[in-house]
Amino acid sequence: MRYYIGLMSGTSLDGVDGVLVAIGDGESRLKQLAASYVPFSPDLRTSLFALQISGFDEIHRVAQAANQLVLVYANCVLHLLKNTGLAPEQITAIGVHGQTVRHRPEFGYTTQINNPALLAELLDIDVIADFRSRDIAAGGQGAPLVPAFHRSVFGQPGATRVVVNIGGISNISILHADGSTDGFDTGPGNVLMDAWIMQHKAQAFDSNGDWARIGTAHPQLLAMLKDEDFFRQPPPKSTGRDLFHLAWLEQRLMYFPGISTVDVQATLCVFTAQTVVEAIVVHAADVQQVYVCGGGAYNATLMEAIKAAFLPYHLNVCVDSTEVLGVSPNHVEALAFAWLAYRHNERQSGNIAQVTGAAGERILGALYPR
Repeated sequence: MRYYIGLMSGTSLDGVDGVLVAIGDGESRLKQLAASYVPFSPDLRTSLFALQISGFDEIHRVAQAANQLVLVYANCVLHLLKNTGLAPEQITAIGVHGQTVRHRPEFGYTTQINNPALLAELLDIDVIADFRSRDIAAGGQGAPLVPAFHRSVFGQPGATRVVVNIGGISNISILHADGSTDGFDTGPGNVLMDAWIMQHKAQAFDSNGDWARIGTAHPQLLAMLKDEDFFRQPPPKSTGRDLFHLAWLEQRLMYFPGISTVDVQATLCVFTAQTVVEAIVVHAADVQQVYVCGGGAYNATLMEAIKAAFLPYHLNVCVDSTEVLGVSPNHVEALAFAWLAYRHNERQSGNIAQVTGAAGERILGALYPR
């Protein structure tokens, strides 16, 4: 058995999830040994939010934020080592995604803030990072990268399953009954709901969807939100804060001056649910099971909205979180990057060309030796 660590900080900008896993001779023999979560400080979160749009002295601010971020990564790794009693020299590698601040595959680039050389220096462990660039260099979207991992750990022969990851952005992995795999970003996950509640209630997120629950979705606003070119594009496709952000929402709210703030939150919740479900229905009409991971899995109102969005289609679909499969929803993406680090070391591909649109399968990531 070899030990790998996966680190993930996603578009929700809340903190770092880390997992330590043991992987045997076959990648299916993956066992999670420990997990840790380290929240971002308010200052770091503010810095990362500010970098989502262009601004003064960006190069310097990116470098400084990367160094601060790596200290959080290192802290998370130290927690994992302490919890398992393992030493740095026993860890084969750390797979770390970095913090996305730009994702523009249509222009041939994606940018994840990180300083993997510093992380390797601080921890004396091999670090594998920059997983998205090679896929984009091969003509792909660079995202989503998790479908290959989902197929490995969640696929079931003879059954069509869909894994829905709802972080800041939502993406789906379609694990077809015949063994093939599709996947793409479906649109906003929590990003707009988080931004709206922060602006109006100074809360980082809508805990359990309690605020959205007491509002009523506004049909005309919902229709306008869904009337975005991204939703008409065929996959492969990916998106991020470059498109879906607070200013994008406020431009559309100008047409509805009387709408209450709580009804906006309720509408955003239904917006996320319906765009996820509509993508599933179009591309996986024979789906039998839907498993949700990411922070959205802990939002009861959103989970109910997803189930409700299936009702008009009269499909017999079971919707649950990945917890029922033995994997905590907030650990799935970190596990994926531990797995991608393993694939890199084994000189095996980490992308699915059909998912990202790349010219072919590629070995992903760049190694920063200890």
